[in-house]
Amino acid sequence: MTTATPAQISIDGVTVQLGEVRALDGLTVQTADRRIGIVGRNGSGKSTLARVLCGLIAPEAGQTRVGGVDVLTDRKAAIRTVGLLFQNPDHQIIFPTVDEEISFGLRQLGQGKEAAADATARMLAQFGKSHWAGRSVATLSQGQRHLVCLMAVLAMDPAVIVLDEPFSGLDIPTTRALTRYLDALPQTLVHITHDPAVIAGYDWVIWLDRGKVAGDGAPETVLPAYRAAMEEERPDAGADL
Repeated sequence: MTTATPAQISIDGVTVQLGEVRALDGLTVQTADRRIGIVGRNGSGKSTLARVLCGLIAPEAGQTRVGGVDVLTDRKAAIRTVGLLFQNPDHQIIFPTVDEEISFGLRQLGQGKEAAADATARMLAQFGKSHWAGRSVATLSQGQRHLVCLMAVLAMDPAVIVLDEPFSGLDIPTTRALTRYLDALPQTLVHITHDPAVIAGYDWVIWLDRGKVAGDGAPETVLPAYRAAMEEERPDAGADL
């Protein structure tokens, strides 16, 4: 699925209501950049947008297409097109062993048991983790579990990978190692973060505020404005949505 051309991402008038909160409010975004950063205060709608991009939330209005695929209505094509790396690996991992976790997505794509096992072995070898074959996920550190999740996503070879605060809770060495893995990927990355420094070298940055685009463009233009706004306290800011 991975191609040399970045995937077109089209979000057209998307509105998502979560209880009393309008998490996304008529959001419209068009981009075809390879490295896309998304920043915003807690409660700005970043995590909701991550799930919309993967077709995991049905909006009240609007449409989202990634690589030409309507991610909500064409679920089979969606899982081949876009993958999500959660902030907390424990919210993503569902199987007890590394092999089972990586193989699961491949089986969902229709691969047989033997083909999925071979692909899983190749993915572990690619990351120098063949010795993890058969290992219990419970014995791994948080950073190692993050890597298992990344391998599970990459095994499905999506055109776009959405990263929802992937460095949260990781120590500096683990963050650096995961950064090296991510920087080397040919896929389009949509990286959601609170830290402007992480995406300073990206192609395009989208700044969300209260479910709308507060600014978008080159990082050298958007990030200074975002940093300035971050210095102002907003009393109604709450948990990220």
